[in-house]
Amino acid sequence: MPYTADKPGSTPDTDALRARIPGWGADLDPADRPAFPREQPDIVTGAHWELPEQQPGGEGRERSIEHERLTPVFGTAQPLHGVSGAVRRFAYDRFSEGQTAHWLLLVLGDRVDAVGSHAASLFSRRPDDPLTQSGVTGEVAHHPLASRVGRGRIDLKHAWLDPILVVGPWVLASVVVVKLARAAFLPAAKRRTHG
Repeated sequence: MPYTADKPGSTPDTDALRARIPGWGADLDPADRPAFPREQPDIVTGAHWELPEQQPGGEGRERSIEHERLTPVFGTAQPLHGVSGAVRRFAYDRFSEGQTAHWLLLVLGDRVDAVGSHAASLFSRRPDDPLTQSGVTGEVAHHPLASRVGRGRIDLKHAWLDPILVVGPWVLASVVVVKLARAAFLPAAKRRTHG
């Protein structure tokens, strides 16, 4: 099974838990549990399931550390790749899904992948268009202030930050490209004029 029955560490005894946590163990008596009749071995529920055959090609796939094995069926359409894949693999290999670090690393991997895709698009025949693909033009066309002010929207607290996060990377990339172009072409132009 994907989940194991083994519990990490030792569980305190019931008296210690009852003393530490008010109300602990209130549902230990089967008569107090509404689902108890369904838990009887002779009741037929109609829910029958057998573990499907394992899909081949699971070597190297990401798997949570609390799972004993990979799920029987898994997606293969977007394999991990590059730096973002290494970050995601590290999240799965090192941290449990119950830890914040696991999810923060997955978000970081997603952001690294997004930046890499944007950078790769700059060298393609059809680079990304930051105005139309970021939603800036749609924002202007659909009453940006009237849709926010006076409506009790909670996202007003960070609305000032949104343009910086959406357009900022494009401005930064443009500055870097201009500086690289100047560094590459200006020394050559100076040599021609002085030589």
